[in-house]
Amino acid sequence: MEKVQLKELAYARSGDKGDVCNVGVMAKTKNVYEFLLKALTEEKIREYFGGMVKGDIELYPLPNLDSIEIVLRRSLGGGATCTLRFDQTGKSMAPVLLCMELEADEKLIEEAREAEKEIIKKYSV
Repeated sequence: MEKVQLKELAYARSGDKGDVCNVGVMAKTKNVYEFLLKALTEEKIREYFGGMVKGDIELYPLPNLDSIEIVLRRSLGGGATCTLRFDQTGKSMAPVLLCMELEADEKLIEEAREAEKEIIKKYSV
């Protein structure tokens, strides 16, 4: 097992509605998705964000997309119109989550790296 940041295994995008932030985590491969279903738990996410998330954390598997939708309630200090937080709209929550460290098998990490190379190759102009 090797420590790796989530960004080595997945991509992410976040947004908001009021005081609710949603983060979509997209695994680089099907095997990574299966790993993330077990590794990304409500408890681990809550511990990682510390006191930033004051409400419920909900995880929704999206197997047809190899993705997980994470909903962070009461996570934006009241929302864009009333918060004093620097990022009142939750756009930075995905990059912050991508820095979370996980312990993963070396083969899985290498699989994700190879998949990323293929993605870059496919979409490079």
